[in-house]
Amino acid sequence: MKRILVTTVLAGLLISCKSVDKKGNASSEQDTRIQDSIRYAEKQKAMNDTANYTSLTWLDSTYLDMGKVKEGQVVEVSYRFKNSGTKPLVILDVTASCGCTVPEKPEQPFAPGEEGVIKAKFDSKGRPGENRKHISVDANTNPTRSHSLDFRVEVTN
Repeated sequence: MKRILVTTVLAGLLISCKSVDKKGNASSEQDTRIQDSIRYAEKQKAMNDTANYTSLTWLDSTYLDMGKVKEGQVVEVSYRFKNSGTKPLVILDVTASCGCTVPEKPEQPFAPGEEGVIKAKFDSKGRPGENRKHISVDANTNPTRSHSLDFRVEVTN
């Protein structure tokens, strides 16, 4: 099943590579979409290949209390991690529980022993009171593929 999926994605990419704009040149937007699709297919393959699973160690707490901030302030949070396994660590996806929190997803794989950071920005505008936010990190790790990061911030007027 995995081979069929990967073959279908790659075939679609090859066909789309043939498309050109009216000037006869492949568009840079299309090139970017193709590169993103290839990267995603490679990452998805790593996520499904249990032989390439690794382990991830969070170097700081996965829960942060950011204290009090004035409404309208943008709060930045960071979670440091280390690839504590023997295979390259691939971060497939980083998502937040709502649109007020925007996480950054590292694109490159992390070699064994290498450290990295998951960052996110929380926009406190229009969010007075206590806010508890959740970030999910999906990676090629064992025993769990999805990791939870949380933070709390109190927004004052």
